Amino acid sequence: EVQLVASGGGMVQPGGSLRLSCAASGFTFSNYDMNWVRQAPGKGPEWVSTINTGGGRTYYADSVKGRFTISRDNAKNTLYLQMNSLKPEDTALYYCARDFKNTKYWGQGTQVTVSS
Repeated sequence: EVQLVASGGGMVQPGGSLRLSCAASGFTFSNYDMNWVRQAPGKGPEWVSTINTGGGRTYYADSVKGRFTISRDNAKNTLYLQMNSLKPEDTALYYCARDFKNTKYWGQGTQVTVSS
């Protein structure tokens, strides 16, 4: 069974930072591109970032480019998202996802709230 357990969320003030982690199991982690997706209340899912299997290629939504950094440690089966200069509009439930198009391969998510 594919499991993607996200952690590291919480409440921070605008301008603050958080580092999210996603522990993967039930599949060969290193064989898959990985993604972060977020969903704010009342809105649809928004793709945030993608990293290729080896970690050498990364892609970001314009809304987070320059502030967020995706990375992975294949030896630890773990995906990361470093979030800096956080804004209130970053508030959302953040999911790690093996496949953006199939929610079966999303985790349960971790909540990020940016508020003063």
